[in-house]
Amino acid sequence: MELKSAFRMLFFPIQMFYHIVRASLLSLLPSSKKDLSKEVVLITGGGRGIGRHLAKEFAKQGAKKVILWGRTEKCLKETAEEISLSGSECCYFVCDVANRDEVYKQAKVVREKVGDVTILVNNAAVVHGKSLMDSDDDALLKTQHINTLGQFWTTKAFLPRMLELQHGHVVCINSILSQSPIPGAIDYCTSKASSLAFMESLTLGLLDCPGVGCTTVLPFHTNTEMFRGMRVRFPQLFPPLKPEVVAQKTVDAVRTDKVFLYLPWTMHALVILKRRALTEGHGSCTLSV
Repeated sequence: MELKSAFRMLFFPIQMFYHIVRASLLSLLPSSKKDLSKEVVLITGGGRGIGRHLAKEFAKQGAKKVILWGRTEKCLKETAEEISLSGSECCYFVCDVANRDEVYKQAKVVREKVGDVTILVNNAAVVHGKSLMDSDDDALLKTQHINTLGQFWTTKAFLPRMLELQHGHVVCINSILSQSPIPGAIDYCTSKASSLAFMESLTLGLLDCPGVGCTTVLPFHTNTEMFRGMRVRFPQLFPPLKPEVVAQKTVDAVRTDKVFLYLPWTMHALVILKRRALTEGHGSCTLSV
């Protein structure tokens, strides 16, 4: 057993080098987009905001079926009807991803009524936008349960069948705030940082699983109802993203098997600057956290 562990440790750097070189070479080549005509896509939080635009975009780009999950039936029904009118097959199920038992129950219903889910989009999220000291404990827990733990339940529900089929894709609509947090949204930033760690670990774990991949999307402030009223310090430099643009870029990333997608691409620089500021920053502590 010790010899086997030692071999894995020695082989790991070689494996990492291979994947780095492979990814670098592939990034230089024009990416062909995979066909979605046989894909069954399930989107959590699919009734509104980015989720609604994702549903429309997957349908537009040829997905076989689109399934919506969410907590508000009115929004889910409106979105499903809009997509169905465009000629694409779409259905919805009321499901709170924070409720583990409900997720497993509805996943079983989906498999029986619709079929195997081949693309899972973890999009459902909430934000309360308050400082730590002003936040209600239950509200803090709700953010973690929906934004982070919900991904555990949905992925556990649908990933096993993808692995059996050797065909599938897990998508996470994360946020740049997972890597560059801001004050006043400590619950959201923390949940998204946890979500990012989940996706990074999952992505690494699936490297040796043929046919199953991951995509993590890290958008800047997006102009949706959830972030209504949020102010950006330099709006001319960093204007809010349009949800339809995030949706289009996300579907393209899935079709080209892109592992991480920063929106806009300038967010790479923001993350680097943030790290430098934390390293060199000085100042007194305040409770505006």
